[in-house]
Formats: sequence, structure tokens, C-alpha cells
Amino acid sequence: MTVADLPMKVVVEHNLPVRKPWRLYTAIFVLYAAVGVWMNAGIGFIFTDSLSRVASVSAMLLSRDPHFAAIGFIFTPLTAAAQIPMGILGHWWPELLRWNITAAVMSAAFMAGAVVQIRGISRDRGCTRWTTVVLTALFALNPMIVMYAASGMSEAPFLFFVLWAVRRLMRWMHSDDVHDLIAAGLALGLAYLTRYDALAPLFVAVMLVTVVSWIRFSDVDPDSDDSVRVRRLWAAVLDGTVVLMPGMLAFIAWSFSSWLITGQAFQQFSSVYGNSAIIEQAGVNADSLLTRVVFSTTEIAVLGPALPVLLVLATVRAIGHRDPELIVVSAVFGSILGAQTLLYAMGSTFPLLRFYIAVIPLCFVLAVLTDPRGAPVISRRPGRAASTAVGLKRAPATASLSVIVALCLLAGSNALTFVAMGNARLAVLEHSIASAVVPGRDDLDEQAILRTFAAERRIAKYLDNLDLPPGSVLLDTVESYAVVTASDNPRQFVVPSDGDFVRILNDPTTFAVEYILAVPNDGRGESDAINRRYPTMFDTGAGGVGALVLEVPNDGGMAPSSWRLYRATGEPRSGN
Repeated sequence: MTVADLPMKVVVEHNLPVRKPWRLYTAIFVLYAAVGVWMNAGIGFIFTDSLSRVASVSAMLLSRDPHFAAIGFIFTPLTAAAQIPMGILGHWWPELLRWNITAAVMSAAFMAGAVVQIRGISRDRGCTRWTTVVLTALFALNPMIVMYAASGMSEAPFLFFVLWAVRRLMRWMHSDDVHDLIAAGLALGLAYLTRYDALAPLFVAVMLVTVVSWIRFSDVDPDSDDSVRVRRLWAAVLDGTVVLMPGMLAFIAWSFSSWLITGQAFQQFSSVYGNSAIIEQAGVNADSLLTRVVFSTTEIAVLGPALPVLLVLATVRAIGHRDPELIVVSAVFGSILGAQTLLYAMGSTFPLLRFYIAVIPLCFVLAVLTDPRGAPVISRRPGRAASTAVGLKRAPATASLSVIVALCLLAGSNALTFVAMGNARLAVLEHSIASAVVPGRDDLDEQAILRTFAAERRIAKYLDNLDLPPGSVLLDTVESYAVVTASDNPRQFVVPSDGDFVRILNDPTTFAVEYILAVPNDGRGESDAINRRYPTMFDTGAGGVGALVLEVPNDGGMAPSSWRLYRATGEPRSGN
């Protein structure tokens, strides 16, 4: 049976009612945003990577030299760019930047979208209403999902775009509709502008679409001559190109912009501020290859303990019903988890639980696939290879036994993930919040992490009280970005994104710099521009460049150990 044999009213989208989940989205967004305000401003649990993006927003909008390139090229731009509308309000309400609220609202918005995508995948499949409600609620309330919806990190937009792409590719496997490919390509392109990790699912999706298209065209007319086979090949390549183009254009545009402005196309790897330099300075990843692989496997297991069972149930269902959707889900999410495992095994990333968060939506989509398809695939323009799945009737009123088992497993997985997030070895970043939410927990290290950025806020308050003119304080944001975001007067700082930063760094007093904020010249401080120009600045004031005014110890749980504020007093001397 082909699409032509099916009733057109079942296939064409505009003949079917479309229910927009705006109320669900709004409710989830408000919930996540409220948790974000509590987590960041209420208990002071702020992720460093998140606040560093806020510092980029501040430099782009509120610095003494505002310009879009100040967003930086170490990380891809979307996470920071999405904060621009709310970041503008930081001019009147600096608390939005000081307490990471712009980032928290951004991640809440995207993670609410990810919840809607999970709901959409379930509805596309034709799952019963109560199955969709329970599945959506379990995903929305997964503790890891809630934390990263509130944290302001890039995980939220990344998961949203990946789920969007997976949903459209699942539809395309049945509809052969080019609109689904366009949407999937756009989603993966935006995912790349969120995280470099998106290159893995982009590559896999392009290969998958190309191969599936070639097989489809071969099945339509298997006895054709060579010229027809060539046309089939080009048609398959064209389908793959539709998915590839948005991501490729994003890759080229971002890399070219970085090279044009900074002279380096891939600052994440080549810059002294990039990820490679951070890993080297931090001195991590001394473990053996086997230990790293075991760690990655353990992280995947605590976030998705139900994965093996769900994968078996979904595979059995897919084989029994000849359902190709499992191929998409396994390939896309598997590429993300495989890439993260490989990068950590190579020593190119950190041992962090959040890098494996993609296993959570993988488990939930697999749970959907344990249910037999019970709804037509809605398509704007079905292709020649559209399958008979587009003509199925609505799902029965009761769910299958397999999906009931899957939902029970997901509920248990949420509970296990919650427990694992309190373990310092498994959840390096996440465990500290336990001291704020678990009664009677008295962990000094966790409490110190909850005080992270308190010292920077004190420094910013001291400088704000001096009522300094623009360009009065020289610092590098590599370790002092939180000082900038905490200040009511970000224009008082000279930061690396300023066009005249190097000139001022070389001769601070000539350019009316009054203070220099220094950090220890070790660890991440080795990449600090002030330390690279004046290696003894923190210890001695670089032999006459500055006179010590204030030392502020860091009582938080992150580096550096302290800051020293020097008054700029003299000419720089070589070797200092």
C-alpha cells in the first residue's frame, strides 16, 4: 500500500486538528524558572560555566565597549545570545546578572520545550492520554532535568534541539516528507550553535537519512537501469544534504567569524582560554583508559538504569511491527553518548555527570516505542516512500503491558538518579545542593561550594562603593568574571573583549587605570592576561606596577584561593 491508496484526510496536516500545548509549556516554564530563581539567588548554587556566559552577555551589552563579538568564541553562541533580551534589563536590574537569573530563565524556557517534545513524541505515536500524561510528568520531574532546567547551562537548549530533531526524523521514517528533514536539519544546526557535541548526531543523522533514502528508492523500482540508479543515488544524497546544510552553514559561519575576528577558527581547542587549555591547567584525567570507560558507563547507568530493559522491549516491538523509528532514536542518542565516552577516554573532557544527560530522553523515547503505534503520522506532503503507518487508527483506550512496565521503570530510574546526584564521586557538580535540601546534612565542602562567588560579590560591592569612572579597573575574566556580573557598574572594568585591552594592559597608568585585580599565577590563573604580562603581579605588584590595597580570600569551593586588588602606581617593568 502506498500513500496514494490512503484517505488524504488522514495524511494531510491541515485537515486534522492541531492542539498547541501552550498551557503545558507555560506551566512547566514557570515551575522551572521559579526553581532557577530559588537555586541561584535563594541558596546561591550557581554553576560556573553558566555565570561565565552571563559575563559574556554583560560584556556584549553593558561594558565600556559593547559589541556582539564580545560574546566570545570559546563556546558556541546560542546559550549566551538567547539571554540578550533579558540581559538588556540588567542595566536597570543588575541582580538579573549578579544572580544568574538571565541564564536560569533561558534554560527554563528551553527545557520546558524539551518536555513538550517528549509529549509530542508520545502523541505522535498514538499513546493513550494517561500514558502521555504520566510519561511527560516523569520526564519533567526527573531530578537531573529539573536541575539543568534551572541552572542556566547549555544542556537545556541542547536537549530541546536534539529531541526536536529526533521527533522529526522519527516522523520522516514513515512520511518521507521533506518538511520533516528540513526541521530536523534546522534543529541540529541550532544544536551545534549550542554545543560542539552536536557534530556527532549531525553526522549520524546525515548518514542515516542518506542510507535510508537509497534503500527506499531501490525498493520502489528494483529493476531499473544504471541511469535510474544514479538518479536514486543523487536523490538520496539530496535528502542527506537537506539535513546537513543548516549544521554545515552554522559550522562554517561560526568558524569563519572566529577566524576573522580573533585569528583562530577553533578557539575551543587553540586558545589559552579554551577547553584544551583548561584541562591541561586543571591537571585532570590522570586515570587509566579502563577507569575512564568504567566511569562513563557508570554515569550512564545512574542516569538511565532502565536503559537495557527499555532497549530490549523497544527492539522486540520494533522487530515485531517492522517499525524503523528505533533506528533513529538509537543512532542519534547513541552518537551523543558514544562521543562523550570517547572524548573522556581520550582525556579531552572532564568527568562530569551532566555530559551524559542525553541518556534520560533516550530512555523516555524508548518507553514510547514499547507501545505499538496507534495514530497516523501527520504529514504536509508525504513522499513516494511513505509507509502504511500513516493510515493506522487511533490508539486503544488502555495502554499495553509493555508501556506500563516501562513507566514503572522510569519512575524507579528517577528515584535512583536522585540518590546518585547526592554522591560526590558520581556527581561532582550536582551533589553540593544536597546540603541545602537535605535536612541535617552538614558537609563543609558542599557548604563551601554553595558560597562560591560570595567573595566576588564582596569585591564588586567594594569597587562599586568607590564610584569609579569607566575603565578604572583592569582585570581578566578568566577567574574574575563573577566580579563583573556582580557589579552595579560594569563599565568601570577593562576586560579582554574591549578593543583597547592590550594597549591598556601594557601601560595601565597612561590610560587612567586606577586598580588592577590580580589572581594567583597557577592553575587557571596561568592563562590570566595580567599574569602573562606581569608574572609577579599577584605576589609583589610586579615591582612597581601596583601597590596592594586589598586582599580577599575565597571562602567558596572553587579556585582561585584569593584575589588581590592593587592600585596602579607606576610604569611596567620588563620581566615582572
